[in-house]
Amino acid sequence: MTSNKLAFIGGSGIYNLDILNEVIEHDLTSSFGKPSSKILEGKINGNSIFFLTRHGAGHRLSPSEINYRANIDCLKKIGVTDIISLSAVGSLKENLNPGTFVIVDQFIDRTINRKKTFFENGIVAHVPMAEPTNKTLMDLSKEVLEILNIKHSFGGTYLAMEGPQFSSKAESLLYRNWNCDVIGMTNMPEAKLAREAEIRYASISMVTDFDSWSSEHENVDLQILLETMRKNVEKSKNFIENFSNHYFSHLDFSSDNTSKILDTSIVTKYDSWNKKTEVKLINILKRFKLDNNVSSK
Repeated sequence: MTSNKLAFIGGSGIYNLDILNEVIEHDLTSSFGKPSSKILEGKINGNSIFFLTRHGAGHRLSPSEINYRANIDCLKKIGVTDIISLSAVGSLKENLNPGTFVIVDQFIDRTINRKKTFFENGIVAHVPMAEPTNKTLMDLSKEVLEILNIKHSFGGTYLAMEGPQFSSKAESLLYRNWNCDVIGMTNMPEAKLAREAEIRYASISMVTDFDSWSSEHENVDLQILLETMRKNVEKSKNFIENFSNHYFSHLDFSSDNTSKILDTSIVTKYDSWNKKTEVKLINILKRFKLDNNVSSK
């Protein structure tokens, strides 16, 4: 039985984890290029976790410049089975005020300039995305946020926009009419790629502002956003520490099929696979090939 390995992807404001001990830096390269940063491996109360800062050290990468495929591929390469995404978002609901943590369970993808799949150039797969986040990880997130007394909302739709500009008021009002809860720039295609890589995924979205939909709230101002974000960072570190402690104690993923989702998603027959693409997907396809007795020719 493969042991579970937990990774956190840190969004805006979360560039390092000073709560880690015995830190090892993994300087990896993917078939798809370099990830956003070195992947840190360290221990929290004796348990090993991994950490990747999404925007790179010093926040060098805009949402559209992030190499999402390299990030997920490298996490897969080191054996990660579960990802908790932490990201800053704007609120599209009156009750989700700045400082609230939203445990997202649905996405609407409005990004247009990003590579959104590993499967192209001769190997086709269609993974289901009806339930894009893992219920067990969501439930544990809720439990931990309650323990820490952090205001949160269980469930919510994340509208992923291209950016890097913030929304116009008309766009913000449109997304509210779609009944979206929060708006961000980074969870897509990250969640889609995690599913293709057979990695369970959960999104914790930390509200920094009210976007631009309401005249009763200030328009998105970068300085106000950054100040709220700084307050959220300490909360997020407490969340990471407590989540890690619980993750290694009692989680049961037996009812989840993400770890074998490719068994029913790859439609291209093996004899027709593009061999160069097969080599490029060495990390993504490793489990599938072993379980299905597929050997390269």
